[in-house]
Amino acid sequence: MHDSEIEQTVGMDESGHNNHSHPRRENVLKRLARIEGHVRAVNRMVEENVDCPDVLVQIAAIRAALNSVGKLILEDHMQGCMVKAAQDGDFEEAFRDLKKSLDRFIG
Repeated sequence: MHDSEIEQTVGMDESGHNNHSHPRRENVLKRLARIEGHVRAVNRMVEENVDCPDVLVQIAAIRAALNSVGKLILEDHMQGCMVKAAQDGDFEEAFRDLKKSLDRFIG
């Protein structure tokens, strides 16, 4: 990935939260919309009493899709936010935050 592709804008919004703009944002949003549709489809399957094994297969597919989106977000974070934190001298705090997030994501 080129430097221009991983550049991001980091600032604070009105509420004091970090405002990140990531290069894969649109891709992530499209994937999340597809996952949302898939979850609605599984909901219909349950309402229609579709066989449990079929529902479980679809749930596994949703889980895999969520993991894939999480990996994209993690890559953006590593290539953008963590690099910026290192450049700004905030790496240790950013690393602690990343570790907490990863523990929740993986666990």
